[in-house]
Amino acid sequence: MLDAIIRGSLKYRLVVLVSSVVILAAGIYIADRMPVDVFPDLTAPTVTVMTEAHGLAPEEVERLVTIPVETSVNGATGVRRVRSSTAKGISIVWVEFDWGTDIFRARQIVNEKLQLVATSLPEEVPPPIMAPISSIMGEIMLVSVDSDEHSELDVRTAADWQIRRRLLAIPGVAQVIPIGGGQKQYQVRVNPDKLKQYNITLHQVLQATEQANENFSGGFFREYSQEYTIRGIGRAYSVEDLEQSVITQRNNIPVTIGDVATVEIAAAQKIGDASVDAEPAVIISIQKQPGTNTLELTDRVDETLAQIESSLPAGFEINTHLFQQADFIELAIENVVEALRDGAFLVVIILFLFLGNYRTTLISLASIPLALIVSILVLEFFDITINTMTLGGMAIAIGVIVDDAIIDVENVYRRLRENSKLPETDQKQAIDVVFEGSKEIRASIINATLIIMIVFLPLFFLSGIEGRLLQPLGLAYIVSIGASLVIAMTVTPAMCYYLLPSQASKGKLEESWFTKKLKSGYEHVLNVALRFKKTILVSTLVLFLGTLVVLPFLGRSFLPEFNEGTLVISAVTIPGTSLTESNEIGKRIEEILLDHSAIASTSRRTGRAELDEHAQGVNASEIDAELDIPEGTTKEEVLTELREDLSVVSGT
Repeated sequence: MLDAIIRGSLKYRLVVLVSSVVILAAGIYIADRMPVDVFPDLTAPTVTVMTEAHGLAPEEVERLVTIPVETSVNGATGVRRVRSSTAKGISIVWVEFDWGTDIFRARQIVNEKLQLVATSLPEEVPPPIMAPISSIMGEIMLVSVDSDEHSELDVRTAADWQIRRRLLAIPGVAQVIPIGGGQKQYQVRVNPDKLKQYNITLHQVLQATEQANENFSGGFFREYSQEYTIRGIGRAYSVEDLEQSVITQRNNIPVTIGDVATVEIAAAQKIGDASVDAEPAVIISIQKQPGTNTLELTDRVDETLAQIESSLPAGFEINTHLFQQADFIELAIENVVEALRDGAFLVVIILFLFLGNYRTTLISLASIPLALIVSILVLEFFDITINTMTLGGMAIAIGVIVDDAIIDVENVYRRLRENSKLPETDQKQAIDVVFEGSKEIRASIINATLIIMIVFLPLFFLSGIEGRLLQPLGLAYIVSIGASLVIAMTVTPAMCYYLLPSQASKGKLEESWFTKKLKSGYEHVLNVALRFKKTILVSTLVLFLGTLVVLPFLGRSFLPEFNEGTLVISAVTIPGTSLTESNEIGKRIEEILLDHSAIASTSRRTGRAELDEHAQGVNASEIDAELDIPEGTTKEEVLTELREDLSVVSGT
């Protein structure tokens, strides 16, 4: 069968080459449209359940909300783990399902359980809600909104009602979470003395406030061939509307909300705050849906934000460069692509030095783009993104990819040279020589390739995050070298037939001077090695044992340290610290950071946002600092200096 493949490739050589060009073009087209990410999707199918319980202490939230929700989802079909986090006024439960579970089915299962548990929660606690579908790598951007001309209420209102709504309408955006500024609300500050004076209860005030903010329908009225809609306009549109809302009457005189309370527009009680470069601001976190192309989505978000900024009143400023995951992705992909490029360049040099002929070099190199493109097509088939792991698998496969082609080309190269030296009457047809040359080394190529593939097979038996991370690397590697094997038995013989016979007839297929020098040097080294066999074997054994001794003392880590060009500083004070005090501490840390020459900008988030999936108290701050390290200074030196500078901050 394998002989038939080689012979068929030579017989239909033009079809083989044209098909290769078509595959190459199709692969480039598909690769340009594939999702690009830093890592493969490492998130198990997870449903996040959030329950707001304003006013309840963490102990009550856990007992009355978290435990009932956990109990309801435990044991549900496909659930492998349930985790929770509880803080003042918030309960968050993460329900993890088995790998491969359809996320929409998982959400349906959880939703059915939540319908049952909602009736058992305290009356003042709203029903649990499921957070949008996202992933651990889902936060793609941090955007700031600030203004020197508008109040914090206006800035937050613009973020909530204009920016957030427009961003959520972008395909691929899962959630938009603003933090900071002040959420505008009507505040009714009741005077207890006035309540007593008018003999009115607080419940009556609450009821009047609710009724003062509702419109109602009265049906239709028909007269003289006309139909009129009857509406009762009760919604409050101003402070005056609320103040004039009637609670009850005393001696036929209406008692209004304004008679017993002060009504004003003010900021809601904050559970989190934000700043940029130590100045108050609203920071918006943008999260993507799983499987969305981060680079394309970032471009769409940037375009939308530019349109929004132009439509906002003068004085608003939107900064889209606080954090963009796309920057890290582009840098990571660029580094891997550079490694691929450098590897291919070195392969070209080595091939030319050893083969000494540009045609043989060209034939061998043709397997690299073809094998990589086939690998990309397979990744697309399995719905795997282009990321550092898949590109890494291709990068380490480059040296092996050309091996099969080199062995084939070198043997055909040698057979054609030998055939060209025979008397003309004894010379075989070029197509027969190419076939025999390819057939001779077929077993060697297959055995060598299969052995390498087998080494990577254990990666596919890894489970959990390790498997999700390393399996794409193994797949890209195995497919690349598997494709190179097929190419060596199809495309390489066809190219050899077209490019090498004419060179052989002109006597241009002699060994290169570099190869001759290497053979001479290797012969000398081999003689020395055979003369001192015992010494070499003992030295090798000693080196091996020495390696085993050193191995336990080497450091271990799951992933290497990444350089995203930013620092993340976590500042946590003792529980019970107020948001105001945490803000002051966070601002002081920002000012210290900005005084350092290696820090370009800072952004801070203290506490949590209203829609945030992290149960973080107001005593915790997270500060992102963008690095701009001066030339001649290392990152380690900067970190040492910053730790020393920040050690003076008390309370953390």
